[in-house]
Amino acid sequence: MKKISLMASGLLVLMLAACSNETGKSSPEEADSLLKSDWKSVTEEATGQEVNMYMWGGNENINRYLDEWVAPRLQEEHDVELNRVPVNDAQDFVNQLVDEKSAGKTEGSMDIIWINGENFKAAKDNGLLWGDFTGLLPNFQDYIDPEAPEIAADFGEPVEGLEAPWGKAQFVLVYDEDKVKNPPKSMEELAAWAKENPGKFTYPALPDFTGSAFIRHVLYETTGGHGQYQQPAAEIADLDKRMEPMWQYLNEIEPYLWREGETYPESLAKQEQLFASGEVWMTMSYDPALAASEVLKGRFPESTRTYVLDGGTLANTHYLSIPFNSSQKAGAMVAINEMMSPEAQTAKLSPENWGDLSALDFEKLSAEQQQAMNDVDLGAATLPIEELEQNRLPELSSDYIEIIEKGWMENVAKD
Repeated sequence: MKKISLMASGLLVLMLAACSNETGKSSPEEADSLLKSDWKSVTEEATGQEVNMYMWGGNENINRYLDEWVAPRLQEEHDVELNRVPVNDAQDFVNQLVDEKSAGKTEGSMDIIWINGENFKAAKDNGLLWGDFTGLLPNFQDYIDPEAPEIAADFGEPVEGLEAPWGKAQFVLVYDEDKVKNPPKSMEELAAWAKENPGKFTYPALPDFTGSAFIRHVLYETTGGHGQYQQPAAEIADLDKRMEPMWQYLNEIEPYLWREGETYPESLAKQEQLFASGEVWMTMSYDPALAASEVLKGRFPESTRTYVLDGGTLANTHYLSIPFNSSQKAGAMVAINEMMSPEAQTAKLSPENWGDLSALDFEKLSAEQQQAMNDVDLGAATLPIEELEQNRLPELSSDYIEIIEKGWMENVAKD
């Protein structure tokens, strides 16, 4: 999930949600009993509930998918109303939940949160999530392999049923094939390409989530691979020394970046604008179908394509969770279950809606459901799912992220 601070519209919805919908709320004791209930009882209690979903609101396609595809079906099929509450940074609602827990607030305004990575770990460590609810969801039982590594752990942190998988992301590099005939497939090739094409490559400034991911690829390639980092950062005594080649590489390419590396795009959105205008010839994304979506909208040129590095690219799962003080836990479970259905996941896969990879285990789908997913036109700019699956790299545990972001400021940005 992208790093995202509450926008004015999000604040307004937050205040309205906190002051409304007092009817239909369950007491904490009644809500906790849901974890021992059956699905029929959950759906009965959910009827008529109004559920607030707090999520990053910076992508029009994602917002439209929630508002125009998910919400109407929830209302029609389950009599559950879904309100999407946009935020700029998931850390903001984690901080709000910390404050609410400290204040003893047992009935909050958040019912579903879109979360993963360091924000999940922070929420889990601070007891901000409701409980082990995923096993109650029929679509989790039917279509998810809970033991799969990419499902069972979130950036190295055991999930333990506290969040339900909603989709998968994988890092891709985006380029204009009319301008870039042979896109660089390794960091060594990228350095050479940047020097041959000064000003045509850059990456978002940290702490941008995608910019941070780009640097993690540099770390893997310049320091001997990802295997050595599949343990907590605190257990690596010489971590600073191991990271030195990464900083050297980033400083080496800096003079050949956009604006000679004197400044960096402050966000992925800004970087995408540079690519759309032709100022840079490459960009990047955690969304393999983003390029196809942007081509459909006429923002990116028809010649836009994506690729992965020869050594693979980072892949992760993003999740939906229920805060400890959600006032509408039954409705939240019904909504999350619906968003995990094969129909919702197939619609989400289409670049016309979102282009997000399915969280479901393909082998658990029926032949008809598999065919429906296979029939989705991902567009010429999107790599085949099989190619993506064959080139997945594991994420670092979340404790590395802050170290890398701080190190970038000290070793690259300040220089």
